[in-house]
Amino acid sequence: MLRVSNGIAKLFEAQLVYDNIPADQWIYFHKWLRYYLDFCAKYSLQPNDTEYYVAFSDKLRSKGQNDEQCRQARRALAIYYRSIGVIPQSTAKKPILPNAGNQVINLPKKARPALSTLLPKNTELSDKARKLETFDSKGWKITGASWVDIYGQLESAIKVRHYSVKTWQAYRHWFTAFQTFTKSKDPQVLSMDDVKGFLSFLAVEKKIAASSQNQAFNALLFLFKNILEKEFGNVEGVVRAKRRAYIPVVLSRAEVDQVIRHLEYPYDLIAKLLYGCGLRLFECLKLRVQDLNFDMKIITIHDGKGQKDRTLPMPDSLVTTLHDQVGIVVQQFEHDLGAGYAGTFLPTALGDKYKNAAKELVWQWLFPAKMLTLVSSTNEYRRYHLHETHVQKAIKLAVRKSRITKRASAHTFRHSFASHLLQANYDIRTIQELLGHGDLKTTMIYTHTVQSVTIKQARSPLDF
Repeated sequence: MLRVSNGIAKLFEAQLVYDNIPADQWIYFHKWLRYYLDFCAKYSLQPNDTEYYVAFSDKLRSKGQNDEQCRQARRALAIYYRSIGVIPQSTAKKPILPNAGNQVINLPKKARPALSTLLPKNTELSDKARKLETFDSKGWKITGASWVDIYGQLESAIKVRHYSVKTWQAYRHWFTAFQTFTKSKDPQVLSMDDVKGFLSFLAVEKKIAASSQNQAFNALLFLFKNILEKEFGNVEGVVRAKRRAYIPVVLSRAEVDQVIRHLEYPYDLIAKLLYGCGLRLFECLKLRVQDLNFDMKIITIHDGKGQKDRTLPMPDSLVTTLHDQVGIVVQQFEHDLGAGYAGTFLPTALGDKYKNAAKELVWQWLFPAKMLTLVSSTNEYRRYHLHETHVQKAIKLAVRKSRITKRASAHTFRHSFASHLLQANYDIRTIQELLGHGDLKTTMIYTHTVQSVTIKQARSPLDF
């Protein structure tokens, strides 16, 4: 944990006094400030930029902090921003350093307050401290341009195109990294030289994988094309991360059964669907009651990767278990209705078109979350589906208990599904459709995970 420097601590405590924060609560406000500075240091962010608070808030919630703790953290960071002058002084209380007198103040580089407005008039400043004056006449920081509008436009552009939340999170991450690399350069003057320098920096300095560099490239392409509306030129000369041939980890049928035996409900059923239907984890968790057709023994996947739908055969061995799961969902659903809850979450704007759809059984999740979610905008409680991290942790623990010497995860069941079908001489095109791959080249990777039964196997001369 980083230690807050004396300069920042004095400014922070001075603002705590002027905000009438009880002294017995200071320890908690200092704790949130240390957490925030440690978060910024870990991800190479500038703590003086208020834009990074959103990511910090998301991090707190992912760590299980409750609403009251998050509110206290927000207040602590607001006090911190005012104490260092990031918020215009016209809207913030001006803290005065206690017992400053005529001493010379030397503040660290991380603390860049508008010193002339924060210190008493008779405080003498050193030459080094004067160089830290980085605010204009209105009190706004002038060390970099604001990207607030860029992030707002990104969110709007993602929603208009109906891209997934994960795409938005990934693009926002690369936008933040690009902003940091360019030192908050004005987005309107960004050029291809900035793009080339950033992509080369990721490959040479950060040594990231080729897939990550390609994702960063796509994020910047989206920035230039859909937000800045500028021409995205040629990126020749960029150092590209080396793409390595990757062969997926595949479990044998015995190993699949061994892992599933160490899973408890409902994770065992989820693992059986991942392996039995070749589902992606999110596709499985987003299944609704209406997606199961027991008469035709078909499972329908809606809005899979690339917003594509497909149908899959329902495993015969899971028909009874899935019937029982629907029964459990019905009981939970009736209890929610009796308690006056607002129902489930619906895709896109379907809830506006069909007001009562959220309270219909067919729209309920097949794997509902254990806890309800409060929608702050409407002050209603709704039920989301089971969170993917719960499944991932359960599978990781089951793999460890199984003592399998393979690096297996939830996605390994999907790899095993494709490999075992290929091993059973199923047509590669059929497997492509079942997996929902847009390109056959993606499916062809599984030809490396099994031994061919139609072509003479290569053998070592020692075995002749």
